[in-house]
Amino acid sequence: NMTEGNIREMLLRYDEPVEGLPSEDPLTGGKIPAMKGFSSATKKKSVLPPIETKPTNDDILSAILPPREWVENGMHYIQYVSHKPAEREDMLTLTKELDKKLTERQARDSGICPVREELFSQCFDEIIRQVTINSPERGLLLHRVRDEIKMTVSAYQTLYQSAVVFGIRKQIQAQHGMSDIQAKLEELKKRKTRLENREIELKSKFDAIEKKNKEKGKTEEEKRTAELDFLKYQESHLSQFLTNLQEGSLNKQVLIFSLWICLLYTSPSPRDATLSRMPSSA
Repeated sequence: NMTEGNIREMLLRYDEPVEGLPSEDPLTGGKIPAMKGFSSATKKKSVLPPIETKPTNDDILSAILPPREWVENGMHYIQYVSHKPAEREDMLTLTKELDKKLTERQARDSGICPVREELFSQCFDEIIRQVTINSPERGLLLHRVRDEIKMTVSAYQTLYQSAVVFGIRKQIQAQHGMSDIQAKLEELKKRKTRLENREIELKSKFDAIEKKNKEKGKTEEEKRTAELDFLKYQESHLSQFLTNLQEGSLNKQVLIFSLWICLLYTSPSPRDATLSRMPSSA
């Protein structure tokens, strides 16, 4: 791809740029088509040739790492990757240059960082260049690895963008239904308040009924206790009366009066035929 203006320095090593024809006619201002001789002399193949044709290292290197083109001051420039083999010092220099550019361009140490991704991609291209010069087969394999990594990253980027769009759409849908949810929530809160008040009311009624039943039970228990005491008292008097009667110690008048008393307290009450005429029920 052709760019305008000065081109940025890269970690990938290039040869000196080749100056071509002006990009515009100074008289008409139109673009000047490339000449046949210029094209054949400067441009190299950018399509990877088949292995069966036994391409040269230069053809493979130019196909893997195509030249870059730009226009500067009206002139068209082409720059090809260097075919010079690398040495150990070149690798050390590459490492230093990578760290330097990461610092200069303020690349992040972690997370998604386009600057760091670009610089490491250039560094990997330089490694591919060095390996391809010494072993074209290894260079082709690294080229496949590089393309596979780029394709995978692109797929993840597409997936991420789709996820973001999906999340935004779901958020918009949620916001549209938020008013209905809020209204339903308020209605449920009011219903909860009514049920809580109803619970308090029923609990108060239950406590009142339970208290009333306890008081009634206590009264009945006291009444039964009084009746039981009276019956015991009556039983003692009757026993004494029978004892005296058997001994013959009572005269006729006292006997008649005692019988009348016994009949009085053992006969049913006129108000309640089921109850005796005891002091507690009188």
